[in-house]
Amino acid sequence: MKTKLYIAFVLCLTMMSCTTVKDNNLAYFKDLPQQATGTLPATQDLGIRIQPDDELCITVSSMVPEATAMFNAPLNNSAQRGDVNTTASPRLATHVVDKDGYITMPMIGRLHAAGMTTSQLEQEISSLVAQSVKDPYVQVQFLGFYVDVMGEVKEPKRLTVTRERFTVLDALAECGDLTEWGERTGVIVIRSFNGANTYYRLNLADSQLMASPAFYLQQNDVVYVEPNKIKIDNSKYNQNNAFKLSVISTITSAVSVVASLVIALAVK
Repeated sequence: MKTKLYIAFVLCLTMMSCTTVKDNNLAYFKDLPQQATGTLPATQDLGIRIQPDDELCITVSSMVPEATAMFNAPLNNSAQRGDVNTTASPRLATHVVDKDGYITMPMIGRLHAAGMTTSQLEQEISSLVAQSVKDPYVQVQFLGFYVDVMGEVKEPKRLTVTRERFTVLDALAECGDLTEWGERTGVIVIRSFNGANTYYRLNLADSQLMASPAFYLQQNDVVYVEPNKIKIDNSKYNQNNAFKLSVISTITSAVSVVASLVIALAVK
């Protein structure tokens, strides 16, 4: 009898182990084959589009620096918008895109920038400068933008991004990765552009994730990781238990009061 129970116990453990390996809900890219190498879907790198309130650093140069100096804004303090501390190290002034999508540059004047990539704006400025300067070189850089990461990650926070190519995987890594309660098939990216709000649902278990237009994040994106079924069920269970304990406590208190009154009357 004991031998049969032992065999049944071992079989149960084996089945549980096989189920765990087969249904690994914590893994990423579960659809990838077992070969040592392979190809992944092409990534839609559409480039970050300039939006109102973006802060840009624009430099114009050429083989003759004196010829392009007039196109650069004067040097100023190196603190960025929102910085409390300032330093004495100067830098080129930044250009903040106004609410209508324009920037203003010396010698060029008002220039529409919203909707362009930095490369497109570089080409536009270069063509304007080339009317008076031979072979100008123009560089346009973002001075950082924000991405909010929320939900089931180990460190939910606002990220300051200082490069243009920043993926949803980069954002999750910056926040310490998902918790064990994070739904790998339920990562949502909410994007606002030109007054419209769009959401993308990403599946980290699927390599097609890299083909999503939301794989590369843009300014002011919100990344939200949904809780998985276990977390939701545990939450419901805890709420129900808390409610039951509250009811039991109330009933116990009421019974205690009634019992005290009965005893007091009996003593009299």
